Amino acid sequence: MNRGNSRDWMWSEALQMLAQAERLQREVFRPQGAASLRVPTWEPPVDVLETDREVLILAALPGVDVDQVEAVIQDGALIIAGERTLPDALRTAVIHRLELPQGRFERRIDLPAGVYGDVQRFAINGCLVITLAKSNAIVVRP
Repeated sequence: MNRGNSRDWMWSEALQMLAQAERLQREVFRPQGAASLRVPTWEPPVDVLETDREVLILAALPGVDVDQVEAVIQDGALIIAGERTLPDALRTAVIHRLELPQGRFERRIDLPAGVYGDVQRFAINGCLVITLAKSNAIVVRP
């Protein structure tokens, strides 16, 4: 743009800045859509326990269908990911308090060094329980 006409130049710069601010606002405050579902917004609390035979991971996930939770071992860590959403029947309800986090979650849990064999998972009392059997554990049966 020709800077000779400073009024036009300033107006053009102001419009560009407004457009940039709008793009930034849309990026930060975008509604939950298909693209944003992959971005985790919270981490569930976990307990990690170890015995001589296995490592147990308990993740507090009340209200989450544990069959829909992804669990992967990668680079010495267990990564669990999924989503908690309000049930459809409650989407039109008036919310007075909403303390349980909603949306996509992901948690990376560093595992004790070792090689793991059998992996089991189940739900109990609102928790996802994952057991990782140690491959080097010697099982002595009476």
